[in-house]
Amino acid sequence: MQGRSTTIHAAAICAALLAMPAAHAAAKIEKELPPKPSVADVVKASKAAEWRALDPDNTLYMELPAGRVVIELAPAFAPNTAANIRALVREGYFDGLAIIRAQDGFVVQWGDPNADEKNPKPFKAATTVKAEFTAPIKAAGSFTRLKDADVYAPQVGHVNGFPAARDPATNETWIPHCYATVGVARDNGADTGNGSQLYTVIGHAPRHLDRNITVVGRVVWGMPLLTVVPRGTAAAGFYDKPEQRTPIASVRLAADVPQAERSKLEVMRTDSASFQAVVEAQRNRGGPWTKRAAGHIDVCNAPIPVREVGL
Repeated sequence: MQGRSTTIHAAAICAALLAMPAAHAAAKIEKELPPKPSVADVVKASKAAEWRALDPDNTLYMELPAGRVVIELAPAFAPNTAANIRALVREGYFDGLAIIRAQDGFVVQWGDPNADEKNPKPFKAATTVKAEFTAPIKAAGSFTRLKDADVYAPQVGHVNGFPAARDPATNETWIPHCYATVGVARDNGADTGNGSQLYTVIGHAPRHLDRNITVVGRVVWGMPLLTVVPRGTAAAGFYDKPEQRTPIASVRLAADVPQAERSKLEVMRTDSASFQAVVEAQRNRGGPWTKRAAGHIDVCNAPIPVREVGL
């Protein structure tokens, strides 16, 4: 009996092995996805009216040794905090300060290294600003909703060039913590962030921070200058030694910079047909490299194109 069983088992193995090349061949001839327009293709074909210039009164230029970082404020989501940041900038508060923290995969933070010491840099702007974790839906402006579901919010989409989340049941909207989001550092108290210390997300979107921190805008140009700064070796990525910090030469409002020295940038309108095509190009990429279209997109993975103009 043992010999016969062994013979039958061996025959079954041989049959399976003979079938394997056919199955492998079937996998090889899997239908390729058809080519589709890429994000770059959509941007190239877009119309001039589908782009908008940055508002000089809500655009910050942070000058680092390696170059300029451009930040667009979102006063519709955090009007009081944005106003206080503009006041801080106009009195030159950030000039001579530094990047004080770089936590790998998380955030880069800048401000006064001595903010918690005996001799912090003084400023005339408000020292206390009430937290603006969310805003009323109508205050934020026109919302272009994504059809995709989200784990952290009932609805997600875009408002005037910013990613946005909202909950109609509570009449709240907020900017989610996507890559390049700029938020206000704070202590445990909700109202302890006044805009004198800011950070940007340099890693995977930490969406658990949504509605727990005041978000004031996003970096629209110069993110590579922030993502490459040396990582801090102390707790939470803070720097142990002053020489490890990246100095900030100045921060200016674009409105206060001569026209000839301003960055010539435009942001694609997120209520435009081309932006919807950008989202679709990212949601369902075509072949030949892509073998399976995702069919979905995360709000933090929907690129908002920015371009230089007039060069």
